[in-house]
Amino acid sequence: MSAREVFLLGIDLGAGSLKASLIDGHGRLRGEASAPVATRTPRQGWSEQDPEDWTRALCAAVPAALAHAGLVAGDVAAVGFSAGAHSLVLLDAEDRVVRPAIMWNDQRAGAESEALHARAGPMIVATSLNRVNPTWTLAMLAWLREHEPRALARARRLFLAKDYLRFRVSGTWHSDFSDAVGALMADAATGGWSAEICALVNWPLERLPPLVKPRDVVGKVTAEAAARCGLAAGTPVVCGSNDTTVEFYGAGAVRAGQAAVKLATAAVFYTATNGPSVHPPVSCYPHIIPGMYYTATGTNSCASAHRWLRDEFFSPFAEGAGLDGDQTFAAMDAMAGEVAPGAEGLVFHPYMQGERGPYWDPLLRADFIGLTLRHGRRHFVRALYEGIAFSVRDVIEAAKSQGPAVDEVFLIGGGARSAVWRQIVSDVIGMEVKRPGNGDASFGAALIAGVGIGVFADERAAVERCVTVREQCRPDPARHAFYSRLFEVYRDAQKALAPLDHRLHDLCAGSD
Repeated sequence: MSAREVFLLGIDLGAGSLKASLIDGHGRLRGEASAPVATRTPRQGWSEQDPEDWTRALCAAVPAALAHAGLVAGDVAAVGFSAGAHSLVLLDAEDRVVRPAIMWNDQRAGAESEALHARAGPMIVATSLNRVNPTWTLAMLAWLREHEPRALARARRLFLAKDYLRFRVSGTWHSDFSDAVGALMADAATGGWSAEICALVNWPLERLPPLVKPRDVVGKVTAEAAARCGLAAGTPVVCGSNDTTVEFYGAGAVRAGQAAVKLATAAVFYTATNGPSVHPPVSCYPHIIPGMYYTATGTNSCASAHRWLRDEFFSPFAEGAGLDGDQTFAAMDAMAGEVAPGAEGLVFHPYMQGERGPYWDPLLRADFIGLTLRHGRRHFVRALYEGIAFSVRDVIEAAKSQGPAVDEVFLIGGGARSAVWRQIVSDVIGMEVKRPGNGDASFGAALIAGVGIGVFADERAAVERCVTVREQCRPDPARHAFYSRLFEVYRDAQKALAPLDHRLHDLCAGSD
């Protein structure tokens, strides 16, 4: 098949929207569109979505992406899928959804996680590479068995998010090994499901999907899905994988030592490895490249903190200037660029939702320290950029002993669009950072679809042909030296303030 004649569709289900991207056989983006997906929080710490909303979003985004590209349904050669790992969908004997999907960020299964870890923690880590916590599907099943046994008794098939979405398009039931690991129910030694882990929650193996490779063609678009979603009946459908796996791959990381920093709702640090690198609570997943793995760790607040600063402190400024949300972000970015490194001594710790790596402490709190009368709005934006870059360096420093030496870093996510932020990250970590031409999950899903139907010889060939570098930043030695000294202040302040954060939590909890 000629690369110049083929168009590939990648569909990614994110936390708040579904995105459809169309690329050609050289990786050039030809059209894209997204549609929102609502999250419901019926109780504190819960996070649920209606899987039918996912289908509605797909049926809105796909026709819009085709229209944007000036293509028709028959032009699409194959479809690939991705979605967040862990998220759980259960279907009954008539393929009806039993209950809303429990999402990856749901925290209801805390007690069940602790019980599973106490009962079989070492076995779970040794078998499925990761430590149990509420994020993992295994813990969600344990919670359902305890609190919703009737719903669980009705369930006949388990789907992970991307697999359910693909089921609605192709009618077939499969998953891939990386998503099985993300469920915390896989056996890394066999590449299949673990009967021993599944027995911990009394889940029958026959109610789990067959595992295939991410590139495998698992079905075709059904006539019903074609009529509803604007695709052509008979279009090949490729399995795909979870969003972090395809996103890291789509950024161009295909060998050990390559890494990526993602500046999105959270900040994430990925490192590619030859074989598993198991260091809980850092996550370990199979890579798209057969035989490779990658680690993932990160911080809780990145773009979420950026958005908080905009909404809480820049709204009057934006309203007075007649700026919308994106224009306000652009104005904030320009302000940050006007301020010298160090924000005149203003330092930000971005622990607005507690913190994951490297502290794993849910009671940490965010702060700005060093405030004086000289500081204004622009200093706060600069300090926020720098504080999040320091949190990324904190994670990288902790990861140095846990995997191969990092020799190449890709910068992805919405924050990577800021030239100011890119340079700050490069200066803080002391490494060149490269922003890919395309670096999101829908692009990676489209690449894998191309591998599945033979547009590319294999997974590496797809990256070699299609992944490009849009911008790159090299660290300035003088700024890196300065930031290294300021990083020491950042870490010393974190150590000093952590006990006070705990006391604040105890005080506020007591007042409730």
